[in-house]
Amino acid sequence: MYVGSLTLDLLLGDVRSLKQKRAVVRPIVAEIRRRFPAVAAAETGHLDLHRRAELGVAVVSATAGNCVEVLEACERLIAGRPEIELLSARQRLFSEEES
Repeated sequence: MYVGSLTLDLLLGDVRSLKQKRAVVRPIVAEIRRRFPAVAAAETGHLDLHRRAELGVAVVSATAGNCVEVLEACERLIAGRPEIELLSARQRLFSEEES
């Protein structure tokens, strides 16, 4: 069993309040969940900043290759959105052998 995680640091475009931030971030998280029903996605950081967001994505799979493939597809989906700038993306892969 493999568990993959992806942490994305985002700079949001013309956002001037936390309410506007939610209006940008919620549809992104919803789209990830809709396109990839086997993943968990949530806003995980920069909760009090209105122009920054951190998203976390996690997937569990029988193979490392599938984990990496799904996480890379999620990253491409987010990086392709015009209203945000992807500042960094960190992938981690955990396996049963590591415990």
